[in-house]
Formats: sequence, structure tokens, C-alpha cells
Amino acid sequence: MAPPAGQIRPGRYLAIFALIVVGLYALVFFTGDGKPTPKLGIDLQGGTRVTLTARTPDGQPPTNEALNQARQIIETRVNGMGISGSEVTRDGNNLVITVPGEGGEEAKQLGQTAELNFRKVVNAVPAAQPPAGTTPQVAQQQGPGDQQKAIDEAKALRQSTDPNVQMQALQTLNCAAEDPLRGNDDPKLPLVTCDREGQQKYLLEPVFLPGKEIANSQAVPPNPQSGQPGWTVSLDFKSEGAKVWADFTSANVGQQAAFVLDTEVVSAPQINQALLGGNASISGQFNQESATDLANVLKYGSLPLAFDQSEAETVSATLGVASLEAGLIAGGIGLILVAVYCLLYYRLLGILTVLSLVLSGGVVYGVLVLLGRWVGFTLDLAGIAGFIVAIGITADSFIVFFERLKDEIREGRTFRSAVPRAWTRARRTILSADAVSFLAAAVLYVLAVGQVKGFAFTLGMSTVLDLVVVFLVTHPLVMLASKNKFMSKPSVSGLGAVQRLGDQNRAARKAAATTAKEA
Repeated sequence: MAPPAGQIRPGRYLAIFALIVVGLYALVFFTGDGKPTPKLGIDLQGGTRVTLTARTPDGQPPTNEALNQARQIIETRVNGMGISGSEVTRDGNNLVITVPGEGGEEAKQLGQTAELNFRKVVNAVPAAQPPAGTTPQVAQQQGPGDQQKAIDEAKALRQSTDPNVQMQALQTLNCAAEDPLRGNDDPKLPLVTCDREGQQKYLLEPVFLPGKEIANSQAVPPNPQSGQPGWTVSLDFKSEGAKVWADFTSANVGQQAAFVLDTEVVSAPQINQALLGGNASISGQFNQESATDLANVLKYGSLPLAFDQSEAETVSATLGVASLEAGLIAGGIGLILVAVYCLLYYRLLGILTVLSLVLSGGVVYGVLVLLGRWVGFTLDLAGIAGFIVAIGITADSFIVFFERLKDEIREGRTFRSAVPRAWTRARRTILSADAVSFLAAAVLYVLAVGQVKGFAFTLGMSTVLDLVVVFLVTHPLVMLASKNKFMSKPSVSGLGAVQRLGDQNRAARKAAATTAKEA
């Protein structure tokens, strides 16, 4: 037979919660690496976070397909760095690269579009050098409309098919300025551009061989015996690319072929003989690091989009530990303040509140460990802030229940009879309040970017787990306390003043009823 409305079997509810906790921590200790530690963000453990913002030649939002392809390619590059724990995630139209620990400086170079193309050199002239002591031009902050206008103007001048306009572009091009065509040039049109050092300006024909035909690339150290004084990058072409390269070198002996990486000429060697082996070598002012970086970029593929580095954050391990300690201290202070208030105001019920908060924290911790292990969720400072706010939301659910309980006792009911009625009245309020909190967290998660998502996620998750604790722990514990002779004493429960008021109200109603009956 089912219990009356508001009545429950507390032991059954507590047993269900115990099974949930046992199952949760069984997964924590016996799956994955078995380490019961959540995955921390770089602001808590140190590392580098780079945010890349995608841009397209026509100024339109990038497609999901292009973003996902770019994410996969950059993820392959990150894995090629050999740093464990690195990851690449999408955040709207942004890609976020997270590299924990040391070695994060390399991550700042991973977003380069790396679109290598081969163009024939038509003309080359020295670039005018800026006066000594001047600073190279840097692009000003521009909106999407201004950026698109700059791209269109650069294309009209530097990718014109009119020889007169081409000569004008060669004369006026400033190699010290930021290039708006970087990653946005049309491979089917000629191009006026500079080399990477800003020493030479080139007029180039349309692309005759795209970089996607590269099968492999590697950095080659200097070899003085063969006449190679510096580092180079060796390329091996795919079958179709090898044929095109062989045909071009056979027909253009004595000419120059420019290796153009993201609109910049990396190298423009002269073709001394036909190269029929399906390979090529990029030479330039390379050292070991720059040659290796370029080889890796070419090996792991060209990105389908151009990216701007909108944010780059590097946090030392020492600062990460300090941030973690500060976050834990802030959370501890918040928990202590809530506990002190509840103990002073509610006494026994305050003890149940503190116990419920501790159990809620245990569940949250286990879920964090599993989310970090299964879906790569990382806890950062914003996430800790979400948990601190959630402490108040969880405590608020308890307070709503306890105040409803006091209302029932004021009306003259005993502690034991007041619990089921108070729970029935408080349950709807708790569900409504938590639903609003969860909805706000969900909307914030959808609309926010960056670390604000971590705040919204932890806030929403804590709100859901709050309901689990209130329904399976707090309510059953209060029910057990109301049935215990010692715990239900007014001096222990903290309900003495309320019960005296309830007794007075009950006596007044009884006297009024007696008077009415006698009349």
C-alpha cells in the first residue's frame, strides 16, 4: 500500500542515493586511469590556450564542414607536437587550442592556414626598406566590413590581369605592412606579393600546382658536402602532383618557381634542370625550428579557412597552482559561511543542511572526474565560480523546505505531522526555482563563448544535482529526524520558539471552537 501524500519511506530513498554514489565512484576508480582527479583547465594547472577566429574571403560565416575539417587538421598538428592532454575544440566560429604544461608556445603557430601553392615568377624587384628606426606597419582593429573592403581593394590591385596595374602594384606594395590577402588570394589569378623577409617583391603567374598535391615533407639539416649550407624543407608529391611538377620543370628550365605559403614567397629557386623524381626542396633563411615547423604544417595539411589569433593566453604552472588554491579557498569560505548561518538559525536542520551540502559536493566531484575522462571537460576558474554560486542555490532549496516546515508548525502541527505537508508545499517551489536557474544556465551556455561556458555548465550541472540531493537525501533525513524522539525535541531541532507559537495558535483555535460550540 502506497504511503499517504507527502509520506515516504526514507530508508528506501537513502538506499537509492547510496547506490548512486557507490556506482559513481566505482566508475571513478575502476575505469580510465583510475585517478580520482578532475581534468583541470590551463588557468588551474598552467599551459597555453589559443583562440582562433575563422574568416572567409567573401566575409560570410564559415560552414560547419569547413570548421570541422579545420579542427581535425589542427588537432592532428597538435598531436604531432607530442604533448599529452592537448585538445582542440569548437566554440561557435572559433577554434580553441589548449596545451597543458610547457611547450605551449608552439600552439600559437598552429592556426596558420599553411596553404602552399606553386607559381611561376614573372618579375622580381628589391623591396624598398623603411627608414632606420621606424616600426613596421601593423593592421588596425577593423570590423568585418572594413576587413572585406581591404581584401577586395588588395585583390583589385595585386591580382589584376592588366600589365599596367601589375607594374603599379609592384611599385606601391609595402612589404612592411600587414597583408590583407594572407590566406585570401585567388589561386586562378596572378599575384603581386613579397617574400617572408620583406626583401623582395614578386609578380607571379596563377597557381600551376596546389599544395594539396604534397604527399610528405620533412626538415633537412645542412649538408656542406653537397653544397647545402642551411636547413631546407624536402617535399614529396603525390602521383598527379609529381607529373605536373615534372612537366613544369621540363618546360621552364632557367626560370624561377615560387613556393608561396599563405601569399608569402618562402623560396623562389631557379630551375636548373627538369626534376622528374616527384620531389622538391624549399630553401630559405631557415633554422632548425622554422624548417621543422614548416615541414609539420605542410605534412598535416592545408586548412580550408584562414584564421586570426584573437586570443592567446599562457599561464605558468606556479600561477595555475595559486589560482587553484584561490578558487578552493573562495569555495571553502562560501561553504563555511552557509554552514555557520544554517547551524545558528536552524540547529539540527542546519546540521542536515551541511551534511546534504557535503554529499552534494561528493557527487559533483565524482561527476567532474568522469566528465573530464569521457568528454574532455576541464574545470577552470570560471567553473569553480559556477560551483560557488551553486552552493547558494542548493542551500536555498533547503531553506524553502525548512521555512515551509516552520509555517506548518506555526499553524499548530507537530514536527512529525508537519514534515509531509511542508514537503508537498515546498516541492513545487523548489522545482520551479531550480528550473529557472537551469534554464538561465542553459541559455548562457548556448550564447556565451570562452570560459563563460564553463561557468554556465557547472552552474547548470550543480542545479540538477541539487534536485537529486534534496529529493533523495534532505527530505528523507528530515523525515527520519521528525520520527526520532531525541531529534524531535524542540531544544535539539531548533524549532522550540516556532512550536510554542504553534501551541498558542492551536490553543486559541481550540478555545474559539469551544466558545462557538457553547454559544
